[in-house]
Amino acid sequence: MTSSELGTQLRAWRDRLSPSAAGLPGQARRRTPGLRREEVAALAGVSGDYVTRLEQGRARNPSAQVVQALARALRLDDEESDRLHRMAGHLPPTSGRMSRHVTPSILRIVERLGDTPVTVIDAAWETVLQNRAADVIFGDVSGETGRGRNRAWRTFMEVPGMGRLEPQTRSMVERDVVADLHAALIRLPEDPAIASVVADLREQSPRFAELWESTPARVRGSQRKTLDHPVVGRMTVDCDVLSVHSSDLQIVVFSAEPGTPDADALSMAVIVGLQDMSVG
Repeated sequence: MTSSELGTQLRAWRDRLSPSAAGLPGQARRRTPGLRREEVAALAGVSGDYVTRLEQGRARNPSAQVVQALARALRLDDEESDRLHRMAGHLPPTSGRMSRHVTPSILRIVERLGDTPVTVIDAAWETVLQNRAADVIFGDVSGETGRGRNRAWRTFMEVPGMGRLEPQTRSMVERDVVADLHAALIRLPEDPAIASVVADLREQSPRFAELWESTPARVRGSQRKTLDHPVVGRMTVDCDVLSVHSSDLQIVVFSAEPGTPDADALSMAVIVGLQDMSVG
């Protein structure tokens, strides 16, 4: 990344920020709607000349403290702040820990999918959010504490749920969990939740410990899973993983091709399960 590219990006962020949004008193006449360089400098606690030199590509390698101050002054969101740090040659302050904030839009997605099983997990495979359709297929974890909400833990420790993975699917899922946790630990080396669940699984599950030594890091993608359900029997569903931008959350959606026996079985399992929940 060149210093001129950093300067171009800083100017773009400065130009878009109005004085009122930055907490500065408005003025009747301004040549541009954005902030002036000296205003950014004052907000960041640096000299106006230094901001000018940064924007013109004449200043190189600003310190991490200056970068953080500029990010605050320019009101950058987490993704933009991370980008600024990387452009300046620094690791972002959020690089070692995961972001698991659930936005209102994620809540709407989960709610509006209705009878389609949807679960939201973080990089440690902790269940952050799940709709009722997912509860009746994979087990309700809303009342669980500790490791009971963690999908990796439930998989390797064989915690009872509703649909049980058939052996071939189970082997695939186990390897995917291990590979994904490997990738998460490389990406977020300072996150205590990821390190903790990996350590506990290596200690408590011989199968996990074995796979941990032999399975390389890989971010998981979409899968097809076959499970045995106590009411409708065997069904195969598509498991699509949607990554949430600027977050370490994944939205996992389970579906089956319309008009197939698998789709009928999935629909029946959800209907029966929801009825049982409402009666209970």
